[in-house]
Amino acid sequence: MGYLRHMRMHIVLDDDLVRQIDERAGKGGRTRYVTEALRQRLDNERRWESLLSAAGTVADEGHEWDDDPAAWVAGQRRSDPDRVG
Repeated sequence: MGYLRHMRMHIVLDDDLVRQIDERAGKGGRTRYVTEALRQRLDNERRWESLLSAAGTVADEGHEWDDDPAAWVAGQRRSDPDRVG
């Protein structure tokens, strides 16, 4: 990877939210906690964008699973030698 740059930001949070963060993050853990929360939020939004962009891209019919989806899934599971259970 390369050199990671850090940028200082000024954000305003209400007292109750800061108190809750401090309870969970512990002494000196605010930055790490907020950073992890923001990364998770951004990852979730990217996943939703990806899911929404894929919506409707699979045809409604003409699949090998159309006749019996449960049997197709079971067959897929049985055909995977790395699957456990």
